[in-house]
Amino acid sequence: MRHILQSILFFTSTFSYTGVLGSDTGYSHLAVCNAVAQVVSSKSSIFYPGSDQYNSDNHHWALSSTTNSTCTVEPGTAEDIGKILTILGITQAPFGVKGAGHTGNPGFSSTVGVQIAMSRFNEVSYDADTGIAKIGAGNVWDNVYAGLQPFNVGVVGGRVSGIGVAGFTLGGGYSYKTNEYGLTIDTVDGFEVVLPSGAVVLADATHHPDLFYGLKGGYNNFGIVTAFYLKTHPETSVWGGSITTTGVDGDVMAAVLKFYSTVTDSKAALLPTFNYDSSIEMSITQLGLFYNAPEPPQGLFDDFMAIPALVQNVSTRSLLSLIQASPEPSGLRGSFHTTSLHTLSSAFLNAVVNETEFWSAKLTPSVPGLFLSYDAEPFLSSYLSHGSPSAWPPSRSTALLPIILYYAWALPENDTAIHEAMVQSVEYLTRVAIAEGQDVAAAPLYPNNVIDGVPMERMYGENLERLRAIKAVYDPADVMSLAGGWKF
Repeated sequence: MRHILQSILFFTSTFSYTGVLGSDTGYSHLAVCNAVAQVVSSKSSIFYPGSDQYNSDNHHWALSSTTNSTCTVEPGTAEDIGKILTILGITQAPFGVKGAGHTGNPGFSSTVGVQIAMSRFNEVSYDADTGIAKIGAGNVWDNVYAGLQPFNVGVVGGRVSGIGVAGFTLGGGYSYKTNEYGLTIDTVDGFEVVLPSGAVVLADATHHPDLFYGLKGGYNNFGIVTAFYLKTHPETSVWGGSITTTGVDGDVMAAVLKFYSTVTDSKAALLPTFNYDSSIEMSITQLGLFYNAPEPPQGLFDDFMAIPALVQNVSTRSLLSLIQASPEPSGLRGSFHTTSLHTLSSAFLNAVVNETEFWSAKLTPSVPGLFLSYDAEPFLSSYLSHGSPSAWPPSRSTALLPIILYYAWALPENDTAIHEAMVQSVEYLTRVAIAEGQDVAAAPLYPNNVIDGVPMERMYGENLERLRAIKAVYDPADVMSLAGGWKF
């Protein structure tokens, strides 16, 4: 601690600043960066504007979420993160914690202060005796699947290439395997986490069980997670891929609703996505099919396979091959939002399709590069039974079906219009569900896809009081509030 304080005092005096504490000036942030550089080990590095690594550390998949920080730091050990957090707590300097940078909310994993990039925490290891995989917080799911393939085991993870392990897991984690194993947080055996005090602890069902509970859906409110211990299951190859069609016809809707209403096989999953792409001036439907085995039972997906397709890439393959077969659009600004349902109906799905048509017509003339996507999530009603109480969802008595909106666009001057459109669209779809008799006006929203500005109560409900009490224990000085994200 004395060494850390000496470093700060030296650099503040170098730049003739005595008021680093609480200051928002560029010099104060630079002083903090330089102080960090003095206390971390040789396994960590600091980068400043002008270097390629600085640019990479700050880069986010959605350009609207990218911010130029004063410096970036790539910590190489948990102990170094502890030193960094100590300095940040003393100086009250703003910071960001970036896993893979796939958030759609500006400032959630970026900052004008000290950007902490977790890329060096890239371990993927497997313990055959326990069946537990240790996954570093800097990984994307592509790396995890590739790293576990030689052991013929899998985990419950992301469905799209490039998604980070850390944010995805700490927010809940819907997966192709959720029907069979639950959310990703339901498969976490433990977290390695650095507390704002600098201590490195294990949080699991035995050690710090209250912290374990809070981290399952509670993000970085308590510290910085450096590793996830995930339960594995046998896996060689899976069956799946996508079917892409133009527009939406009756066969598509009938197949989706029949699957939702009749399929109870927990190894099966479906992800229908209704899109509009201004680059080709066309509405597109993409049907993601999945079965957690080399082949599905005969007839299970026949209705989908019979649909005429522009593109069809369904096959038996590795899970890594599956998620990399349909990359998301990149190089644009982007945002997500969501609402929650209790059931899917024909009327509601038609309302979703109408939303893509309405907003594409309204926004396209003034919003270059527009891409709209609405995902329906027809999970089994039993999927929440696989886990134990967690920060999110606030209740496991009712299985929620998230509807996910993703909008992409090219120019920053359209940010406000897009934000307003997404909020209005979610409000409208919620009203449609309520009109059907669904009690979803206050249904918990999936935090990984909620747009910024939504009250915390809409995600965590009655769990908020408990989560704030846990935060007071592990972060009494409220250091983690200096970083972005959903804050208790």
